[in-house]
Amino acid sequence: MNPYGALSDDFYANVTLQTEMDLPSGRESVLHFFEQMQRRFPKLHHFYQRERGEFILEEEKDHGAYRWVAVEAKRISSGVVNPNTLDEAMEQHHEVLDMAPYMLSVSRLDCEALSLMYGFDFAYRGNHNQLLADAIGLPTGFESIAQRTGSQLMCYEPVIQISLDDVFRTHARINFEPRTGSLQARGPEYPDELLSVYVTLRRFDSLAPDESFSDELKRLDVLMRELMDNYVVEHILKPLQNSIAIR
Repeated sequence: MNPYGALSDDFYANVTLQTEMDLPSGRESVLHFFEQMQRRFPKLHHFYQRERGEFILEEEKDHGAYRWVAVEAKRISSGVVNPNTLDEAMEQHHEVLDMAPYMLSVSRLDCEALSLMYGFDFAYRGNHNQLLADAIGLPTGFESIAQRTGSQLMCYEPVIQISLDDVFRTHARINFEPRTGSLQARGPEYPDELLSVYVTLRRFDSLAPDESFSDELKRLDVLMRELMDNYVVEHILKPLQNSIAIR
């Protein structure tokens, strides 16, 4: 069971490997990589290229739960939307990272950053900025002006980033993406948009000879679940969920 799936309307777990050098872009290398991913996950069958050169292989999105993998000039990404379990998502991510060195020539030295991101989308027809302020609060210095008579909160996009080690190599970042524009904030009719919460753990710099991409992802996975269970769920996600429920 996915312990975080019921906290929002959509949940997704993404992994991104950012490289210093350009990745192979030839037909043989790219197609071989995606063919191997398709062998492992047969429902990955929709392959296409975006205008900016990004190659995508994904499942059908009709049922709300699907997988995808992408290769860009300097980035390999893997995503699973609404997985039944977290292990189901991590299985795909580890597969991508295990294959990347052999099929896309990614070296440990070539690692600029490795990221694990949990995303949470909340469907809410209203002022997302005000919802965030009510659910998680405003900094003390902003409270008085935001509560000024006749005022309407138009933009509130809090973000926090901290280092999880004393060498500043592993960072945690929590940010929000409200989709209520400044004109829409006036209401009373609001578009049916998604409010997104992103929790990202990112390890920077090249890997040491005794490290691997897969082992680093395991480490980030442990840190992510600790961060989620001890801080994010109770202090961010549940307050948001409750604030939406009472409106």
